[in-house]
Amino acid sequence: MRIDIMTLFPEFVDTVLSESIIGRARKSGALDVRTYNIRDYSEDKNRRVDDTPYGGGKGMLMAAPPIWNCYSAIVEDPSSLPREKIRTIYMSPRGKTLTQGIARSLSEYGQLIILCGHYEGVDQRVIDEIIDEEISIGDFVLTGGEIPACILADCVGRLCPGVLSDPECFEVESFSGGLLEFPQYTRPPEFHGMKVPEVLISGHHKNIDDWRRQKAEELTRMRRPDLLPPEEK
Repeated sequence: MRIDIMTLFPEFVDTVLSESIIGRARKSGALDVRTYNIRDYSEDKNRRVDDTPYGGGKGMLMAAPPIWNCYSAIVEDPSSLPREKIRTIYMSPRGKTLTQGIARSLSEYGQLIILCGHYEGVDQRVIDEIIDEEISIGDFVLTGGEIPACILADCVGRLCPGVLSDPECFEVESFSGGLLEFPQYTRPPEFHGMKVPEVLISGHHKNIDDWRRQKAEELTRMRRPDLLPPEEK
């Protein structure tokens, strides 16, 4: 998969997405992440990308032309995929909340373009022109869209072939089956007087699976009952 990120702070995004699993995937070629400085596409001699909002109000607004120019450069690049295989996302607090289901759906595209907002937001006209979907990472406001963009890239990227060493890593984790993940344990068998549950060292795989399912259901019912179907709440 290819992920293009339009931002005012490409170095920040590159730093975050050059570490750990995503960083290794970029180096191996399993994931292609590219960052673009929106200022480089400004037509203003001072590389200005913002202006005051019409109708008044606090703060500044990101202007449409630099974003449009940046987007055009991406989609018109010969290495980009056909438009129908690209999904363009704006990281916005007014978007729908990111879920594992949304991440899985986005991972089926060949290319994602992510726009990071800043200041008081983005001129609505460029949103209407290029954005397919607005996504939020939660009901709170950050100083910019870079951290949400990194989260989205990480969440989607790890679902792509070749990024994780074993596909089972994301098939049995939290949310993938509609439940929170069950408790897990490793060595030593006893820590501060707390022992690993006997069933996990029994070697009986069906009993282990049943225990894990039961614990996942209990945790979900206690902490996130909204994830359960109505008849199970």
